[in-house]
Amino acid sequence: MKRIVLVSGSSNSDLALKISDFLDVALVDPQLVRFANGEIFCEIEKNVRGADVFVIQSAIKPVNDNLMELLIVIDALKRASAASITAVMPHYGYSRQDRKISPRTPITSKLVADLLTTAGATRVITMDLHAGQIQGFFDIPFDNIYASPVLLSYMKQEIMTDNSVYVSPDAGGVERVRHYAKKLKGDIAMIDKRRTGKNVAKAMNIIGDVKGKECIIIDDMVDTAGTLIEACRALRENGATKVYCCATHAVFSPPAIERIANCEELERIIVTDTIPLPPEALELSKIVVLSTSEILAKAIHRTFNNDSVSSLFI
Repeated sequence: MKRIVLVSGSSNSDLALKISDFLDVALVDPQLVRFANGEIFCEIEKNVRGADVFVIQSAIKPVNDNLMELLIVIDALKRASAASITAVMPHYGYSRQDRKISPRTPITSKLVADLLTTAGATRVITMDLHAGQIQGFFDIPFDNIYASPVLLSYMKQEIMTDNSVYVSPDAGGVERVRHYAKKLKGDIAMIDKRRTGKNVAKAMNIIGDVKGKECIIIDDMVDTAGTLIEACRALRENGATKVYCCATHAVFSPPAIERIANCEELERIIVTDTIPLPPEALELSKIVVLSTSEILAKAIHRTFNNDSVSSLFI
């Protein structure tokens, strides 16, 4: 008889609990010990022989520790004779290093793919990949689930109007924004952005009509919020009446929260719980957090039952 086991890493424990409640499956907490020199030891106290195991863990800050923890848990499960091991990574770490941007630089997204496969993962489920081509780095099944149903529902109920325009903060996100605009039957605009250094961006020109419009910026992640703040200012300077932002992954590296709090041009930012937010972010009324637990739980359930997950790809 098929048996499902849910294992929670330390980086997404709250999200894992919500997924566990949706599936009505007990959550296994692997016994993780860090030795004095920083090495990680793992022991799975539940019998997983012949079980289909889903490990919920994102490579988020501290990225390298959480990634190594995931690899060690997968290795432990493999050696415990699990029938299958699915790495459920709500946020795929190193996703922005998906190609060589200059000579003698790595493609770390591919390295992470190789590490997961070598450790023993038989499938990967993630949400809103920064670059779709990362799926091609894997020789095992890979499902990229979209957060758009969660974000679209909120947008329709709370911030969308007949006067809304959907904005991409850069050229790379136009396809994503076009998808949202099609669902919401609205127009799109784009910001011509120039990067002057790592995590440093300067908005240059607005492509599209935003004058007198309520703008909704749509992105896959917000890191230091530098791009977001520049985009908000550029839109308001070009006549936008209000500016909102919807993003899946709230990386929020310093000084992101401070920038968001002090940005008068930004009305509200809507993010999901793929990355746990610090208390100071949760206390900020301008930040709204939506849960992805239901859609991830459905993806896990359908994968376990060998059902199609294509209806989640909307």
